[in-house]
Amino acid sequence: MIIAVIGGSSPTNPEHVRLAEEVGRELAIRGVGLVCGGLSGIMEAACRGAKSAGGTTIGILPGRSSRDANSYVDIPIVTTMGFSRNVIVVHTGDAVIAIGGAFGTLSEIAHALGDGIPVVALNSWPLSRNGDGQPVDEAMIQASDAVDAVEKAVAAAEARVV
Repeated sequence: MIIAVIGGSSPTNPEHVRLAEEVGRELAIRGVGLVCGGLSGIMEAACRGAKSAGGTTIGILPGRSSRDANSYVDIPIVTTMGFSRNVIVVHTGDAVIAIGGAFGTLSEIAHALGDGIPVVALNSWPLSRNGDGQPVDEAMIQASDAVDAVEKAVAAAEARVV
């Protein structure tokens, strides 16, 4: 199983970085691989956590060089696709955990939800439909902490019919 972890490359909330590292560690403890965008911020923190527990990390990189990957990426995949690589990130995972995030994260959430890939939100984007401002609770699975996020993502991935 592989779970995608998504979030901003320049997070402003240190709590999001801490949560990402804990998510990575929890995934590795369960023997679950981690895929992300391979760069800094939330991606690096999640990879660092996974590596601290002996996990395997994949980085789907936007640029032209594997050297762009953070130092915790085991398998760098160079795409030269910029933000278009977001589709590859979410489709590589059996489920997605979104932590905080900027507009790139929002696009990954949209691609995942649009294609039926479960998304677990951990302090991430609130969504509404039709501009009514009312939350769409069923769109994303809400998690209270890193352990809860990993447990819900693994359960959603196991229940997913591809």
